[in-house]
Amino acid sequence: MELFVGLDVSVRATSVCVMAASGKLVRESKVETETEAIGALLHASGGPYKRIGLEAGPLSRWLYRAG
Repeated sequence: MELFVGLDVSVRATSVCVMAASGKLVRESKVETETEAIGALLHASGGPYKRIGLEAGPLSRWLYRAG
């Protein structure tokens, strides 16, 4: 199954949405805005992921570079 991820980054928490190619919601969660927390959630949700969409904005830069 192809999985896709959307990340909505805030200062304290990041909303994570994992969806299947069919449009079925696989998982929707909030985690701390830390690379370890986001990575652990994605690892626990399965994978591999076809694409990961990251919100464009000033808070996303460090997260992109850390990944």
